Amino acid sequence: MLEDVTAAKPAQQPAAGGASEDAAQTQSEGTAASGDAAAHGAHAGQRWWRVMCLTGLDYFSTLGYQPGIAALAAGVLSPIATIVLVVVTLLGALPVYRRVAKESPRGEGSIAMLERLLSFWKGKLFVLALLGFAATDFLITITLSAADASAHLVENPHLTSFLGGKQVLITLVLVALLGAVFLKGFSEAIGLAVALVGVYLTLNVVVVAVGLWKIIEAPHVVTDWTDALTAQHGNPILMVGVALVTFPKLALGLSGFETGVAVMPHIKGDPTDTEADPAGRIRGARKLLTTSAVIMSCFLIATSFITTLLIPADQFKSGGSANGRALAYLAHEYLGGAFGSVYDLSTIAILWFAGASAMAGMLNLLPRYLPRYGMAPHWARAVRPMVIVLTLIGFLVTWIFDADVDAQGGAYATGVLVLISSAAIAVTIAAYRKHERGWTIAFAVISAIFLYTTVLNVMERPDGLKIGACFIAGIILVSLLSRLRRAFELRVTSVALDDVAERFIRDYAHRPLRLIANEPNHRDIAEYRDKIRQIRADNDIPGEDDLVFVEVTVRDASDFEAELTVRGEVLHGRYRVLTLESSSIPNALAALALNIRDRTGQQPHLYFEWTEGSPFAQFLRFFLFGQGEVAPVTREVLREAEPDRARRPRVHVG
Repeated sequence: MLEDVTAAKPAQQPAAGGASEDAAQTQSEGTAASGDAAAHGAHAGQRWWRVMCLTGLDYFSTLGYQPGIAALAAGVLSPIATIVLVVVTLLGALPVYRRVAKESPRGEGSIAMLERLLSFWKGKLFVLALLGFAATDFLITITLSAADASAHLVENPHLTSFLGGKQVLITLVLVALLGAVFLKGFSEAIGLAVALVGVYLTLNVVVVAVGLWKIIEAPHVVTDWTDALTAQHGNPILMVGVALVTFPKLALGLSGFETGVAVMPHIKGDPTDTEADPAGRIRGARKLLTTSAVIMSCFLIATSFITTLLIPADQFKSGGSANGRALAYLAHEYLGGAFGSVYDLSTIAILWFAGASAMAGMLNLLPRYLPRYGMAPHWARAVRPMVIVLTLIGFLVTWIFDADVDAQGGAYATGVLVLISSAAIAVTIAAYRKHERGWTIAFAVISAIFLYTTVLNVMERPDGLKIGACFIAGIILVSLLSRLRRAFELRVTSVALDDVAERFIRDYAHRPLRLIANEPNHRDIAEYRDKIRQIRADNDIPGEDDLVFVEVTVRDASDFEAELTVRGEVLHGRYRVLTLESSSIPNALAALALNIRDRTGQQPHLYFEWTEGSPFAQFLRFFLFGQGEVAPVTREVLREAEPDRARRPRVHVG
């Protein structure tokens, strides 16, 4: 059994399989395990084609509803519009994600790439916005898959008399069942994924083969189709133009690429693989992405062709027997009720597991990013509260869309397109920074195509943008409030001192160390001489007591937690200086003081000057830029980190 399995789509680590465990801990343990395996020579894992079945839970399951949505969106142009989709898949999305696999071989995905490429608050806010669209993608995956599974149940000839008109109720039950399973604890196996995908694709091969044979037996359906194309759209150029305009509605067929990158840690690499250079794992991931894209492209073209030619147009509409289940309609029509029911059962199973992997992905994605930003309430790390919240949101989405597969297609496509666009932008930036001119131009063109497609989809079907905007607003609001509440936490994960800094501190093992907080300017001899004179006068420090300067440089104030590296140096032959880099001056000073106390057993003293200006404005400077009124904030961080006043480092302000 796997503890980390597939996530439905965007940029996440392989999803937490054991839902009763902390999702973030599960992910980090899985990553560490893969790192240990790589360090010993061979990367533990599965063959790439078996891992491909994890992506198939999401990617291949879209065959359950994609042909019907394509027929509704494009009508008789559905096969041509699908060919456009396939071209964009193979020449656009596939090259992008092959590059993503190379840039993030541990399954971090495109969101993590953008997080690395973009710093400061603009990068954090951009990632939070992408998380909003990822949440949209996840939730719609759950509700759309459940709605389509219920459609296969309701429209089954053996069940329609009993279940007819109850699609919303059945969908709610499926979503609730999904939540209940995760509350109890959920784990998946690659073997089960292989079986589900293998059976489902085999059944689809049978349906496609029979459909093509029926077309060969009745060639007039091809003539009727071409006549309808000519009558409605005139010439081939116009047909292609209309197909290009219709393409955004078919974007659901692009849904599996982020998942393909996310499952990379499960791919078995070469014996020579290392974490620094997992060439075998990258090669396997690229095989996975290419093979799954080619398989899906063949199925998309074949299924759109047979469903358009063999199913009456009115059957695709709401209430029609082929609505949301075009291939199941053909299975029942040409292969009988027994085979059709087996096909329905297989489709329901893979759709339900697609929703399960989406839930697992969400449980892993948010706890992975938000706590590192300091932007998450504590319950975000706990699985059960998250499951309850997500299940209730799933109920709301199902009720809003009335469990309609077609109505949710636009929101689903928006989430997919935004994430693929972000991936294209990420690889464009990566290629540009590596001075790869050809790839930069190619990826920039692909980015423009996906951005254009996204805009068209949003303009025509704004539901996805509305839902995404709600998620973004909610995530940012809760995140900022959480970060505000946690503003005075000690946010340094570890403190490392170089040899010179170690020597400075050892000298004070039997007497208190007095530290002067100094904001470096020219760092000339006059700056340090005047600072010492002022601090001694303000605080009445005897001349024989040694003083050590400590200087903190803020690099990226938007980071919440970080390691602290302390370097020691002697300036102008007489002034001892400890230099640090951190996201927050008060946190760095507090962490250093506590570390010195623990190393020496002596309570250090920190000396500050008061900062001029409004206290509220200074607090905002601290919250946003890590600076501001340093002295009282340092004291507050120390007070929260060390409740025992007798052991707390001393803070002096003059």
